[in-house]
Amino acid sequence: AAFIDPMVENGFIVMGGPLPDEGGAILIVRAENEAAVQERLDDDPWYRHSILHLDSIKRWEIFIDQREG
Repeated sequence: AAFIDPMVENGFIVMGGPLPDEGGAILIVRAENEAAVQERLDDDPWYRHSILHLDSIKRWEIFIDQREG
């Protein structure tokens, strides 16, 4: 939480959560490119200690968004 909470507060992590049926999790982040995502996550203690690993980074364009605000 000490590592992730500031990334949520500064807007880098927009959404995230587990994939209960298949395992793992998804993070939706706001970043310029793949290198920026990798750089921000490189210092995550869970990645450094092999508790989690990054399977892929994919670009996503939102064109339907029903959230308020």
